[in-house]
Amino acid sequence: MTWIGDNWPMIWDQLREHLYLALIPMVLGLVISLPLGYVATRFSWLANPLVALGGVLYSLPSIALFIVLPAVLGTGILSPVNIIVALTIYAVSLLIRNVIDGLRSVPEDVLQAAVSVGYGTLRRVLTIDLPIAIPVIFAGLRVVTVANISMVSVGAIIGIGGLGELFTLGFQGGFLTPIVVGIIFSLALALICDVLLVGLQRLLTPWARAVAPVKEATV
Repeated sequence: MTWIGDNWPMIWDQLREHLYLALIPMVLGLVISLPLGYVATRFSWLANPLVALGGVLYSLPSIALFIVLPAVLGTGILSPVNIIVALTIYAVSLLIRNVIDGLRSVPEDVLQAAVSVGYGTLRRVLTIDLPIAIPVIFAGLRVVTVANISMVSVGAIIGIGGLGELFTLGFQGGFLTPIVVGIIFSLALALICDVLLVGLQRLLTPWARAVAPVKEATV
């Protein structure tokens, strides 16, 4: 506890950096995956190639991607853009399947009913398709968020890794405390983000909340 107190400003800065590097790619991945998933549901022949491409992209080693991206993007080796772009690629590769499955889960009779009452494509997607698909999409979003929080630490190898830098500090100094602190804070961060996503899903899908049955009064 003494080490944490003495180094709290450094830990806090790394915690904020870790959260930033993990959540920005998650948001970008969702923004990119939604239109791609919609196009794949409109043109079904695109679905399997997109899902297969996502699998290939996710299989790329993160360390290699972090090192190669600066040369591709023209950024500095220590630029956080490299981590954000790499994790966005991973986020899209995971989310694209969930978006497609979620949009495909909308019942056909619901779609036909929306069209028959005059819903345009954009209005139908925003008010019917996406709300119904939210549980499936959020299942993928939770996986992406936890995976990103884990993979940000790998960036410490190139000098940008949020809490992962505590691992580097501990290994270089032969000191276990920073490593333990980094693990605990990473786990706590993943747990908190997962709980918040579950809460957001419940907020966005009030109709899906379980309603406790009302017991009849006994005389």
